[in-house]
Amino acid sequence: MKILVAGATGVIGRALLPMLVREGHEVIGMTRSDASKSLISEVGAAPLVADALDRESIMAALREARPDVVIHQLTSLSNYNVEDNARIRTIGTRNLVDASQAVGVRRMVAQSISWCYVPGNDPAAEEIPLDLEAPQPRKTTVDGVAALELAAAEMPEYVILRCGLLYGPGTWYDRNGLMAGKVRRKELKATEGVTSFLHVEDAARAAVAALAWPNGPVNVVDDEPAPGTEWLPLYAEAIGAPEPDIREGSGRGERGAANAKARKVYGWKPLYPTWREGFPASLQS
Repeated sequence: MKILVAGATGVIGRALLPMLVREGHEVIGMTRSDASKSLISEVGAAPLVADALDRESIMAALREARPDVVIHQLTSLSNYNVEDNARIRTIGTRNLVDASQAVGVRRMVAQSISWCYVPGNDPAAEEIPLDLEAPQPRKTTVDGVAALELAAAEMPEYVILRCGLLYGPGTWYDRNGLMAGKVRRKELKATEGVTSFLHVEDAARAAVAALAWPNGPVNVVDDEPAPGTEWLPLYAEAIGAPEPDIREGSGRGERGAANAKARKVYGWKPLYPTWREGFPASLQS
């Protein structure tokens, strides 16, 4: 197929492009920076420069590319700014969906996140509603995710990948990532809040698999949702950081997500079934 990847040089996009090329697809990597074009060309994809927040830019890009499928990996993760990320999810997705529909694209695979469910005691399955009544600052994130998912669902064929918290090369949880720095400075506390993780390579492999999945949302997370009191000490040890301090309680909605739909219904098999294996493998110095 002819596939356009929006957000081609993000952490998932960089892993995804070569996978799609190896599968024999004609791949177009969309980036907003001329400086990133060589990264896309080097893996055998065709670079296309467009700004997702500029409606006319996206319209022109889709008219030029005319893909069969759009894979939406747009994020704004260079800084820890929930407003910027909500903006790209809201405005960027709206522009991408409208442009896709204007040129007859039928299928979209869109990256979402798995920690926006209403509070509960168990890992959330896909039928659990999003936490639309959340207070700020969580509300900004949830509203952005809801806007992304509603817009993507306007496509004739769509899969929404509710990804776990990403770790691995280029992520905030890489050895030199934003969160690694916080852990080394003991700024991140180990709480009872539950997190579902996902290695960035498994996120990319899920996007490839989702080309053949039926419509709807699916949690793409590893097999072991875990409280911070379990995973954070192991992570700290893996990066050579001091043991984290413990803090009682948890944040709103920190319940993790269940991957039974992806695993049992769709047959998705992560390379890193749990963070216990993935952390040591991806954090070796």
